[in-house]
Amino acid sequence: MPGPFRHILPALALWLPATAAGANPLTLCTLVTDPADHRVLLREGGACAVPVTPASTFKIALAVMGFETGILGDAHHPVLPWRAGYPAWRASWKQDTHPTRWIDESVVWYSQAITARLGADRFATLTRDLGYGNADVSGDPGADNGLTRSWIGSSLRISPEGQIDFLTRLITGRLPVSARTVALTREILEQSPQPQGWRVWGKTGAAKRPAADGQGADSQGAEGSRGAYGWFVGWAEQGLGDTTRRVIFTRLILDERGFRPGDPPGPHARDSLFADLFGTDGLLR
Repeated sequence: MPGPFRHILPALALWLPATAAGANPLTLCTLVTDPADHRVLLREGGACAVPVTPASTFKIALAVMGFETGILGDAHHPVLPWRAGYPAWRASWKQDTHPTRWIDESVVWYSQAITARLGADRFATLTRDLGYGNADVSGDPGADNGLTRSWIGSSLRISPEGQIDFLTRLITGRLPVSARTVALTREILEQSPQPQGWRVWGKTGAAKRPAADGQGADSQGAEGSRGAYGWFVGWAEQGLGDTTRRVIFTRLILDERGFRPGDPPGPHARDSLFADLFGTDGLLR
């Protein structure tokens, strides 16, 4: 992407009304780039420079940390047991889990097991070393929950532009990690194949929109009125070797109905982006 990303945080109240009025979910940003020459292939929405919670898209960075430090062995090791008291927002989380299943089912307690093994100091250092968003994994003020929730509607924030920057550095070998770490991270992120030979790697994410991100909770006085963010971030490749074509993408949406565990907005972001990229009239068809 030409030039450095702009690191600005306008009041969300200024750009939320400008998104497709009456539409739900609202598309806050869609950004598609070519990592070979940093061309912007598609940019839509007024929030591409606005940092928000990464939610489960942070699992990409956690996978990098886990493989690089040896906490994660490979795509299927370690298998960690489910224990009573772990977060279980979905019934599918209540079983033993390995890295591939962690990503596929977006298992929060497995993320927390990784950060617990890292410890607060190393977790903070690695997040800074990766240049991930604002790199603030302190958590909520006074709550001592940086290791368990800093990336879920809390202190850690990243913009759609920041997601593109991080992923570009990941797949072009410009993160301070080994090639093995990158290869293993790719392995657990692969999605279903798309038309015309496109292969896709990525991660969804979803979290409630904090009151600080807008006027919803203050003006309406209800938890659900804040809405919920939905992310899908990743990259796609077509071809092999020197002829490989790559694009990096991110989509951020806001579901004004709030966060509903049975219908989280992350898959909506993924499916709508797949349609826009790989559908009959898609950008990459």
